[in-house]
Amino acid sequence: MRICVSDDALAIACGADAVVRAFEDAGHAVERTSSWGMHWLEPLVEVDGIGYGPVQPADVPAILAGEAPHLRLGPVADHPFIAGQTRLTFSRAGRTRSLSLDDYSDTGGWKGLEIARRLTAEQVVDEVKASGLRGRGGAGFPAGVKWNTVRLAEGARKFIVCNADEGDSATFADRMLMEGDPFCLIEGMAIAAIAVGASHGFVYIRSEYPHAIRKMEAAIRLSAALIAPFVIEVRKGAGAYVCGEETSLLNSLEGRRGEVRAKPPLPAIEGLFGSPTVVNNVLTLAAIPFILREGAQAYADFGMGRSRGTMPIQLAGNVRYGGLFETAFGITLGELVDKIGGGTDSGRAVRAVQVGGPLGAYLPPSLFDTPFDYEAFAAIDGLIGHGGITVFDDTVHMARQARFAFEFCAAESCGKCTPCRIGAVRGRETMEQIIAGGSDVEDRLALVRDLCETMKVGSLCALGGFTPYPVLSAIEHFPEDFRAPAQVGAA
Repeated sequence: MRICVSDDALAIACGADAVVRAFEDAGHAVERTSSWGMHWLEPLVEVDGIGYGPVQPADVPAILAGEAPHLRLGPVADHPFIAGQTRLTFSRAGRTRSLSLDDYSDTGGWKGLEIARRLTAEQVVDEVKASGLRGRGGAGFPAGVKWNTVRLAEGARKFIVCNADEGDSATFADRMLMEGDPFCLIEGMAIAAIAVGASHGFVYIRSEYPHAIRKMEAAIRLSAALIAPFVIEVRKGAGAYVCGEETSLLNSLEGRRGEVRAKPPLPAIEGLFGSPTVVNNVLTLAAIPFILREGAQAYADFGMGRSRGTMPIQLAGNVRYGGLFETAFGITLGELVDKIGGGTDSGRAVRAVQVGGPLGAYLPPSLFDTPFDYEAFAAIDGLIGHGGITVFDDTVHMARQARFAFEFCAAESCGKCTPCRIGAVRGRETMEQIIAGGSDVEDRLALVRDLCETMKVGSLCALGGFTPYPVLSAIEHFPEDFRAPAQVGAA
């Protein structure tokens, strides 16, 4: 009997360790595997490929006796949530042990690196360009273009920096990848090193991810000989959201205060320690092994328009089926929220979703026919960001959500530029006055709009520059919540 339980941080938080002890106390060994990403079913247990979930320790005797039909899911790989996905980056999720070199190589691991070693640096870059891969960290900049800039840049040394400072609300794909398939990220970084001529790499992980940090450190030790002479080190972040911005991250790596740098120069020309540097996030680098192994066209065959390949979309908030759903670009927002996510967990109507983290726009159901695509979202003043979707039901108060956007920016600003440092504070104060009501609400809303415009064009980085997205979208799509309190909800 083969029993598998995930050692993903979310599974552990839901009680997976206690479930494992219950099986062990009953005399059965348990394999700890990566997570399938069906978070509402955790702790999820597989017994000879048959899933059960969510499982509590008291359920173990019934499962072993074959008497738990209320928990039985059937073959996990056939579950509609899994079967409906196109898993390229997360193809091993739920199937392999995260620190098993044998599991990784048996599922196609290191083949992309082997192919890259037979190609020239220019050929590797050309493959990435042809795949259409764009940065999965939020900006959507073509990865191959960035790599080629670093390849051609002059410098005695070059670096690969993985931005794993995953701080957006509703995002957990980076954490899942590092905890469940760390060798995939390592292989992607090693291929990037060949492409640009880098000798050293860093993985900058947020301090709130202790499980991911331990997994990455262990995986780097286990694979050091396989990626040599390229060397990778893990660096722990200091808890600043702004260090998810690439230049602030580089400052932090150098031991400096996590402040945004003015551009130019771009990090691709003058990055870490003044050297040409590739800065990509986890999902971008983890897509690389598939592209090199299967070919650029195999990746580019998925998606729509200029958004090629797949996106690991993260469903969270007030949603019935929360978890990770990897699919090709082009699926509609409504399909993701209503069909795949199952609507709200509360059972109430969906009123809004926020896509792209705390700085993403709030979108109403009237826009749910929008394809999940960089350009389609830009056309409605939205952001895909890191692919996180937070669902809200009809009890949400959107003026308070707009206030939170300003409050978040004020708390997380590095303080270097005035529009972000001062604008966020003044925005929060003005939103509090609007929420309190009064006869001058329209004047204050006009002030908020002017302030947002200043933050958009005057901020040094996306923290201040993107804060207007949630604020202005809330005002545009939910104007009734910005009236005097006595009028909110009135017919």
